[in-house]
Amino acid sequence: MTDTLASRPLVQMNYRKVIGRALADELAHDPRVVFLGEDVGEAGGAFKTTAGLKERFGDRVRDTPISEQAIIGTAVGASLMGLRPVAEIMFADFAGVCFDQLVNTLAKYRYTSGGQASVPVTVRMANGAGAGFGPQHSQAAENWFLNIPGLKIVVPGTVPDMYGLLRSAVRDDDPVLVFEHKNLFTVKGEVPAEPDDAHLVPIGVADVVREGGDVTVVATQQMRHRAQEAAALLADRGVSAEVIDPRTLVPFDLATVAASLDKTSRLVVVQEGPPDGGWGASLISTVCTQHFELLDAAPVLLASDPTPVPYAGVLEQASLPDAARIVAAVEQLVRY
Repeated sequence: MTDTLASRPLVQMNYRKVIGRALADELAHDPRVVFLGEDVGEAGGAFKTTAGLKERFGDRVRDTPISEQAIIGTAVGASLMGLRPVAEIMFADFAGVCFDQLVNTLAKYRYTSGGQASVPVTVRMANGAGAGFGPQHSQAAENWFLNIPGLKIVVPGTVPDMYGLLRSAVRDDDPVLVFEHKNLFTVKGEVPAEPDDAHLVPIGVADVVREGGDVTVVATQQMRHRAQEAAALLADRGVSAEVIDPRTLVPFDLATVAASLDKTSRLVVVQEGPPDGGWGASLISTVCTQHFELLDAAPVLLASDPTPVPYAGVLEQASLPDAARIVAAVEQLVRY
């Protein structure tokens, strides 16, 4: 009988737990894969995403000193010696501590070696607001790296995408930054009961989450879920919204967005993080310069307030786009 995805057993798992599952599957798949970071072994990770990996894989899972510079420097060196390291930066905000290693060493090594060396390093970072971690632990740091050629950036927003994109990142021969949204840790979804390469998600391919004909809404991670909520509310009001999750910021799947705009002619981008210098503004700029003929109205960017992320819960939520704000923006746009 022909083997199909539908016939293979699946298990339900949350976003937090599937991170460790994806790492375990890659550690088992390839003996060159190693994993290092602060408290990732004995403690099972700051967010308990990697519990049990040290017991199963021994010295291939290494606890490190509290030094992001040392973590990334070690990962670069290990990759040049033939390993495929996965390095964890506990909070994405701490990427500033090792920014030089990330942007001037890791991102440029293939280029500066004339293609003689590859650095297959995966860097995992917990990012995002909404979970009450305050202004120094809640930033959408993926936007910091958009201007750095040589880095791939993935932003999985569901359990299957977290599983499939993390495994694809580990197998990629170039450095990949994987951002794991802290406020999605309890989101549930299905993954294969046993390791299955058919569930790998290719880097650089967007997901059309919901089809529609009146407006295209592009959103990632936490904002993807709020956009889906908004699309359901809009449907009750007679507005058909197509929701697209890019899943990967670099390389970006512009073709899928353009194909959607060919139907809808209207674009709303929902971005976590301040509006300036983010992926949402970049997307709108690219659409306006490369696909202006597809637009019947000026695109709209919904972003977080341009302030540090508030610590108080009510203020933190007020600073982020929500379903009501998305609905209001879409309804105003479709009037034109």
